[in-house]
Amino acid sequence: MKIAVPRETAASETRVAATPDTVKRLVGLGAKVVVEKDAGKSAQIPDADYITAGAELGDTRAATLADADVVLTVRRPAADAVAEMKSGALLIGAMDPYGNEADLAVIGKQGVAAFAMEFMPRITRAQSMDILSSQANLAGYQAVIEGAANYGRALPMMMTAAGTVPAARVFVMGAGVAGLQAIATARRLGAVVTATDVRPAAKEQVESLGAKFIAVEDDEFRQAETAGGYAKEMSAEYRKKQAELVAAHIAKQDIVITTALIPGRPAPKLVDKDMLASMKPGSVLVDLAAERGGNVEGTKAGKIATVGGVKIVGYDNMAGRIPASASALYAKNLVTFLETMIDKETKALAPNWDDELVKATCLTRDGAVVHPAFAAAKPEGEA
Repeated sequence: MKIAVPRETAASETRVAATPDTVKRLVGLGAKVVVEKDAGKSAQIPDADYITAGAELGDTRAATLADADVVLTVRRPAADAVAEMKSGALLIGAMDPYGNEADLAVIGKQGVAAFAMEFMPRITRAQSMDILSSQANLAGYQAVIEGAANYGRALPMMMTAAGTVPAARVFVMGAGVAGLQAIATARRLGAVVTATDVRPAAKEQVESLGAKFIAVEDDEFRQAETAGGYAKEMSAEYRKKQAELVAAHIAKQDIVITTALIPGRPAPKLVDKDMLASMKPGSVLVDLAAERGGNVEGTKAGKIATVGGVKIVGYDNMAGRIPASASALYAKNLVTFLETMIDKETKALAPNWDDELVKATCLTRDGAVVHPAFAAAKPEGEA
């Protein structure tokens, strides 16, 4: 069984899909692991470390991918890389299929079985394979670091002989994995932290981290969660009241971090131009949804924009700005999932196509797109 780890084809991608630790695990399972030369360079992993862990180096992408049974990637590979994979190979990574159906079809036609790690079910068994959580956790941390770096003042309160520096006010919009880590990080740096979320259960989580929860807490809010833990659609009247509360709150903040992302859809707008205009010059917004259009009006993906004296940090791939840590977690997510498809006795690849994790993540197989969300509709009259 050959497992290939090519260099990422996206120029902006700094992470790598395997680390020396995960290579050791794969070699221990009887696999031959081939890592393309310099694949881990941006993540601060030299080729020598892969060799020490038991991997071989591929001088070129073609040599790395040749006859590989499994290909591990961070992002969906470019079409020319897919063309170098053999039919029947397993491709595992973040496939970002929404809006990229044509690229998905290319993978299918190549005969490659592609697995989208971002579709991993949110169940206990799969927690150690959840790339969305592992990467969002780091993105939330890094968002605070980027906000602090672009804010022209200190975050904690400092009492000195020359006077007192007041603590910065940080507002986190969204208390999911990224938001909670942002809250915790901002608190550790000494900021006064507030946060908001549409889910009532988030209030307790926010307050447990020492932050203040901001929301219109009426009867509608208290009932705004389904049995499955998801947010219900709020009424127009509630949304108006909440928007007014948030707008008044944002005007007093020094750093605002937005984290709202909906898979397969453009990011919802949380901060409009009027809210931006109300903020003090020198304030900073960090938009973690920049790649999907942004939560902030005026966000420019991959850049820092300045609107009326307020900086909007719209970096793509926030987790990738700390690539060594991000790669370590991501690679463990991948190898943990791959281990479920390897027979421990024969040390051979043996996917169970009926496994709930495999069924949830499998996009293409046997020359076709098979995932229910993307498979082509059958012609009329066909059963």
